Amino acid sequence: MDKNTYSIIGSNKSKETVERLANIIFTICAFIAVLAVLSISLYMIISGTPAIFEVGLKEIIFGTVWRPSGAEPSYGILYVILTSIVGTFMSIIIGVPIGVMTAIFLAETAPKPLAAIVKPAVELLAGIPSVVYGLLGILILNPLMYKLESAIFANSPNHQFTGGSNLLSAVIVLAIMILPTVINISESAIRAVAKDYRYTSLALGATQIQTIFKIVLPAAKSGIVTAIVLGVGRAIGEAMAISLVAGNVTNIPFPFNSVRFLTTAVVAEMSYAADTHKDVLFTIGLILFVFIMLINLILNRIMKGGKENAK
Repeated sequence: MDKNTYSIIGSNKSKETVERLANIIFTICAFIAVLAVLSISLYMIISGTPAIFEVGLKEIIFGTVWRPSGAEPSYGILYVILTSIVGTFMSIIIGVPIGVMTAIFLAETAPKPLAAIVKPAVELLAGIPSVVYGLLGILILNPLMYKLESAIFANSPNHQFTGGSNLLSAVIVLAIMILPTVINISESAIRAVAKDYRYTSLALGATQIQTIFKIVLPAAKSGIVTAIVLGVGRAIGEAMAISLVAGNVTNIPFPFNSVRFLTTAVVAEMSYAADTHKDVLFTIGLILFVFIMLINLILNRIMKGGKENAK
């Protein structure tokens, strides 16, 4: 064998070694990821179930009175659950269309000089801490909401004014906070669509708008759904900003009522809770965990259904 043959054999052996090592590393990483999810799930179940047996699942989920320190404690979180559902849904309804349309603008129609300005601004939004969003909400948004509230309920003697700290303020803050996630991931998914799809559609006589909405967006559906899932996770899991602008009161989730989300319920009281009160807060965390899992499963099922229909 000549030197070239030895070099090829040596190269193949080194490649096999690298591939085996890479497979071992990937397997370990996958195992750690699965173990982390299982550990979190097990911990939430172990910590969240004692209150269910002590207080009762029906009393916790369907009760409407939250008074853990009363003479006769009540641990009803129905209004808190409804607030999280309504608030998340409203923020997604507002934030997702704006985010997807902005992603389309950046990826398909924006002039390069303008895109060079807008994209860094969007990335800057992603780096702002949530507490800053809350502070801006208190300083800017809440006074505006209070003026709107005062105008709408000026002649209503039964309305309890919130000073602008209400569900509507929380929804707007959440919608703004999910924008960077939705925009960045959706834009990447849209740019990943092969240009041949666009050229073929345009060659067949479709307009640019028809091409975007009939060809590009369906092709990028998987990435856009991923963006929505991550946006929902950001909206559901947010606590600090919401605790500052929502009023943090257990209440019916009407737009101009001060409300409390599942996350803010845990954040507000965990520092001083004890015994059954603390166990119920862990149960709230378990409910929030299940809530997020169900939303992810539903969105993934919708995405898979869309793929099957497309086939």
